[in-house]
Amino acid sequence: MALVSMTGFADTQGAFDVLRWRWEVRSVNGRSLDLRLRIPPGMEGMEAAARILAGERFRRGNIQATLTLEQQDGSRGLRVDAAALAQAVRLAREIAAETGLAPARVDGLLALKGVIVQEEILGGDAPARAARDAAVLETLSLAFDSLSRARRSEGGKLAQVLLRTADEIGRLTEDARRTAATQPSAIRDRLQAQLKDLLSAPGDERIAQEIALLAARADVREELDRLTAHVHEAQTLIASGDAVGRKLDFLSQELNREANTLCSKSADIALTRVGLALKAAIDQFREQAQNVE
Repeated sequence: MALVSMTGFADTQGAFDVLRWRWEVRSVNGRSLDLRLRIPPGMEGMEAAARILAGERFRRGNIQATLTLEQQDGSRGLRVDAAALAQAVRLAREIAAETGLAPARVDGLLALKGVIVQEEILGGDAPARAARDAAVLETLSLAFDSLSRARRSEGGKLAQVLLRTADEIGRLTEDARRTAATQPSAIRDRLQAQLKDLLSAPGDERIAQEIALLAARADVREELDRLTAHVHEAQTLIASGDAVGRKLDFLSQELNREANTLCSKSADIALTRVGLALKAAIDQFREQAQNVE
């Protein structure tokens, strides 16, 4: 299986009788699966079915699905609301009689809101509406399929980026291991230089004890071993192709924790530089991992 990204876009079109429509679906990263539908009034009944279609294909991500409706040219006309027009005429005559003003013109009456009505785009009897909604949902299903393919394609690219970053973290960990091996002697040299004027014998037992204590505090072998283990686990998860986004995000936090400890224990500027480079690589890894389903 390939790694799946949570980002993607797809669109589909459909038609039924005189009605045409277009679905646009886009997805970004999210902690869980969140579907937001933007559909015209009168089509709310298909929301439950749309959520089932999304749940069958996706595990995580903020998905927005937008439906745009359009009738074929000439199939949607205008009509006069006779009751609204009669009421407008009556009111116009009453106002003209009371004020002496000229009676309202026909074009003015027709411009009143509610007198001219556009035929409903979602009209039809119950069987026709059910057939139309089924066709619209079928098109949404195709859009979700296309979005799923787009997310998998993006996931393949994302996997390569994550693997390269994991390799970089592993390389920096080995650099830190080689640099950390020189810390005890660096601590000894620095401490002896500091105490040179205070103690007559550079090999004094107290110096050896202090060196041993500082070296123990600066021992980063456990942190380096955990970093190496975390890198191997990340590579295994990426290769598995499962929905490992949450695990990778948690692993990123653990990697960052070890890198922070490494920097805090560092007694050498070279090791600190490696630790900071590690933190930068881990930040990149976590940023990319947050897009994984």
